[in-house]
Amino acid sequence: MNITVINGSPRMSKGYTSQILEPLMEGMRNAKAEVTLLYSSKLKIKPCTGEFHCWFKNPGECILKDDMQSVYKLLIDSDILILATPVYIPLPGNMQKLINRLLPLMEPILESKNGRTRARFHDNIKIKKIMLVATSGWWELGNFNTVMHIVEEIAANFNVEFGDSVLRPHSTAMNSKPDDKKLIIETLVEAGYQLIKEGKISPDKLQLISKPLMKFEDYLKEETDYYLSIKKSKTTE
Repeated sequence: MNITVINGSPRMSKGYTSQILEPLMEGMRNAKAEVTLLYSSKLKIKPCTGEFHCWFKNPGECILKDDMQSVYKLLIDSDILILATPVYIPLPGNMQKLINRLLPLMEPILESKNGRTRARFHDNIKIKKIMLVATSGWWELGNFNTVMHIVEEIAANFNVEFGDSVLRPHSTAMNSKPDDKKLIIETLVEAGYQLIKEGKISPDKLQLISKPLMKFEDYLKEETDYYLSIKKSKTTE
């Protein structure tokens, strides 16, 4: 099985998204999957022109020639596409730019599904599932709703399964909770292995990966105190 993972974090391997993604990929590789990791911030990608050359003039071919050409070739032979991102407002810029450039993979034959206009991948593309891996600095799982909706819509528009969402809220707290971090990382390795072997991550593993690391009130106080300490240091400089 071939898996393509796109990490949209501007901090790339140094970000909290990578902390979650690396053990998940380790588990997938343990299950003998071929996993390719791309960083959207490393790719030289131009913005989509919105002229739909890839639909109406040369279907399946992007008029722009840049690093997306190698991404297209990779995705053609991928079984699963994993989009990994921190929650910004709602996505980091380079990640959004890459997502917009996926349009040439979509065949311009439209149909209605549950009252919505949908399309599908071109026949030569193997992807059957699109998944989300996301981190957030905020405490609650509800902060992932917009990003989850975006990826779910992408999957629906390509007529493939929207797979599991691997979510880690208040990810900044992990480094101060070493025992919890160790357990989460071990669970992520198991989850990656299970995904390849069984096609799905069990709800109990997803819940453990997302479990609260502190009370909401403590989180608010910790974040506020940190911000106020920075503000105070700036005013005394």
